[in-house]
Amino acid sequence: MNDSTTPARPSVPHHEDRPVYVIGGGPGGLAAAFALRSRGVRAVVLERTEHVGASWRRHYDRLHLHTTRRLSALPGLAMPRSFGRWVSRGNVVRYLEKYAQHHELEIVTGVEVSRVEPSPDGSGWLLHATGGRELTGSAIVVATGHNHTPRLPDWPGRGSYAGELLHASDYRNAAPYAGRDVLVVGVGNTGAEIAVDLVEGGASRVRLSVRTAPHIVRRSTAGWAAQFTGILVRRLPVAVVDRLVRTLAKVSVPDLTEHGLPRPDTGLYSRVNEGSIPVQDVGLIDAIRKGRVEPVAAVESFEDGKVVLADGSRIGPEAVIAATGYTRGLQELVGHLDVLDGRGRPVVHGARTPENAPGLYFTGFTNPISGMFRELAIDAEKIAKAIAGRASVQTRS
Repeated sequence: MNDSTTPARPSVPHHEDRPVYVIGGGPGGLAAAFALRSRGVRAVVLERTEHVGASWRRHYDRLHLHTTRRLSALPGLAMPRSFGRWVSRGNVVRYLEKYAQHHELEIVTGVEVSRVEPSPDGSGWLLHATGGRELTGSAIVVATGHNHTPRLPDWPGRGSYAGELLHASDYRNAAPYAGRDVLVVGVGNTGAEIAVDLVEGGASRVRLSVRTAPHIVRRSTAGWAAQFTGILVRRLPVAVVDRLVRTLAKVSVPDLTEHGLPRPDTGLYSRVNEGSIPVQDVGLIDAIRKGRVEPVAAVESFEDGKVVLADGSRIGPEAVIAATGYTRGLQELVGHLDVLDGRGRPVVHGARTPENAPGLYFTGFTNPISGMFRELAIDAEKIAKAIAGRASVQTRS
């Protein structure tokens, strides 16, 4: 792996030796590279930063996987038992570094691919990358990640806000916010966990802006991880899962309506299919019940130094942390190939390849309730099998 400040410039491979290029050195890209190499297919990982696992390096300090260690390992290397059941952000980074080294993956850092298109001879793919590089590959695996580009809403009057405004991707820990009044916008897993972190870190007041009431699930109940349930029900009809989870929630999760956070009016699995996964409780329920985290209405705008909420109220926090998600960042890369849906997501993923773009694969752009790392590992094997099979057919012909 090349981690130097001046990354090597890979030369354009010969026609008969075109590798598969894997775009992105996160868990999905590394898993795909190993699975390909295990099937005798040369895979070259192109990573835009100087290190693998870039997205995990920039996450907040207290983050842990919400999936179990045993079901979060990538192909070919178990996670160490010393990491514990819920693996910390720092240990995820260490694992990804070890994974790349252990499998001796071919990784080029400091190379960002800006656009891919069919090669002129129609037999592969041409990648346009930094430094004027033009690389030709037999196939491409796009693994740039679900959390690629931070999304900060363009709220009216945002520029006039005199307080501190930052996206959650820039939040590390609660130390800078001790004794301060903070508004967290967004009640996904990131927003919920940052709100709890702020409370525990000594913020004087923490409010949580909620547009749509989330489904909240216990990360583990009597030793049974929520991930296990996600795996068991993933293939069941949506309506069945919605009813089942609604019943379980009434037993395991208290009703927080009187505290400003009502139960959601749509089913959990229906929400998942729309791209919204449930919030795993890491202290939010207790923080809300004790009044330490105060749910408030959605942010509508900023005006006269205040934050205007959807219910018409105005509040004046000293800092606003926007846990408002990310965009996939795929439009410039592959948008011209007609392989994205209306929300900028790949129309296919895993072993499937678009009919109009054979040899182009995507991994890591879904948000499964069965666990992202687990599904990345499964997809890696499927993608490698598909690419190796395709190469074998082409060789015989």
